[in-house]
Amino acid sequence: MVVSQVVAASTYRIPLKIELMEDGSFMATSTALEGFLVVADNVNEVIALAPVVAKALIEAMREKGIPQPLAVEKIRFPIETEVLII
Repeated sequence: MVVSQVVAASTYRIPLKIELMEDGSFMATSTALEGFLVVADNVNEVIALAPVVAKALIEAMREKGIPQPLAVEKIRFPIETEVLII
């Protein structure tokens, strides 16, 4: 199967730290993007929400004239990633 997707000109990669909370939810933060926080019921939801939250945060920073953090890097292809199999 071939999957194709148009990649936007402003495509970024940030590291995520996902933690299991005492209440059973999952929380994601990123050392690359101050203020980034996602909490969800499962890891799949965290991963689905993370790009939406990160993009909104980056756009808000841009609108306020806050420089983009150096740790937020533009994607260059090819990329290598890991997949979590649950």
